Amino acid sequence: MTVNLTRIYTRLGDKGETHLGDMSRVPKTHPRIEAYGTVDELNAQVGAALALDAVPERYREWLRRVQNDLFDVGADISVPEGGERERLRVRAEQTEWLEQACDEVNATLPSLKSFVLPGGTPLAAQLHVARTVCRRAERRALDVGDELNPEVVRYLNRLSDLLFILSRGANADAGEDEPLWEPGGGAPDAAA
Repeated sequence: MTVNLTRIYTRLGDKGETHLGDMSRVPKTHPRIEAYGTVDELNAQVGAALALDAVPERYREWLRRVQNDLFDVGADISVPEGGERERLRVRAEQTEWLEQACDEVNATLPSLKSFVLPGGTPLAAQLHVARTVCRRAERRALDVGDELNPEVVRYLNRLSDLLFILSRGANADAGEDEPLWEPGGGAPDAAA
């Protein structure tokens, strides 16, 4: 499939409406627009992670694939079910690939002893930011309702898992201790 973009501004959205992928007009605050807009934000966060110097080649390959898949996710969200044309939809194979990547990296990591605080290396921190945006994209996708391809939600759920696991791997690869949550660890000492 070829996409040709010849003109970037159209003035069609100047009154707060836009087209969905089926060319129906909706407000820019429509749940589908909120959902695929958040997926676009997620894609930008993944791009910011890829711009860092210390991205292992395997992660770089996976994150590039994720960026491409996120365009598929956005395309899927942007077109309601039905219509005469066959539309691009997220497939179970895309989610299964995420699971395989999760398993591959997770097998190299120590067991978790507590919740992980976002941070560590710049790459790990950026992957945590992407993970949180991914969780928001998942919530926005759920707001679309029953008309949404359920594989979109599964894909986003699994992607947030992969981003979390890759952040742990980035810290481990750099020899960085994982910042772990210490329940009550920030409270002032009662004896003081």
